[in-house]
Amino acid sequence: MTQGLRALKKQQTRQAISDTATRLFLERGFEAVTITEIAAAAQVSKMTVTNYFPRKEDLALDHHEEFAACLARTVASRRTGESALDALRRAFRAAVERRDPLVGFTGAPFARMVTESPTLTARLRDLHDRREDALAEVLAADTGATPGDLTPRAAAAQLATAHRTLFQHAVDLTLKGFGDRKAAAALNRAAQQVFGLLEGPLAGYAVR
Repeated sequence: MTQGLRALKKQQTRQAISDTATRLFLERGFEAVTITEIAAAAQVSKMTVTNYFPRKEDLALDHHEEFAACLARTVASRRTGESALDALRRAFRAAVERRDPLVGFTGAPFARMVTESPTLTARLRDLHDRREDALAEVLAADTGATPGDLTPRAAAAQLATAHRTLFQHAVDLTLKGFGDRKAAAALNRAAQQVFGLLEGPLAGYAVR
């Protein structure tokens, strides 16, 4: 019970810091806000902030670990008879249906804050790269690829680029003023087009 309460308290503290940071970033822009100011507004020490969030960017991109791992996790848990492409397409559609921030449903103020920050846009590119690397590792392991076989890396690059393209499209739609419902419809159409381009080379790749 004590451990459970301690874990809950840590989660609440982490969430409070994240919420405070996001509010300040949205009000003043990511680059203008310091860790010291976030700590003061959240009524915690600067060390507490950095213990939970070692990088300032992580305060804004709070779901960075999940974002980097989600494609690999989807492929690793794909259904019997399902290819990597089909699993990722199915998961993407489900994410659009629930308006998941991991596919770009962030709201216009947040999307604008990220796109206007050189630091955050660089961090987002890094997370996209990490996501591709993780996917390549899973594909290599699941297909029994030999060392030096570039097929898993090439497949991961194509699949990750599809998601990167769709994520940016979601951001663009948001910044153009599309509401979630209209953006979801447009994103589903775009996904059909983008994933369709991969049907030829990847339709039968990494089938479980």
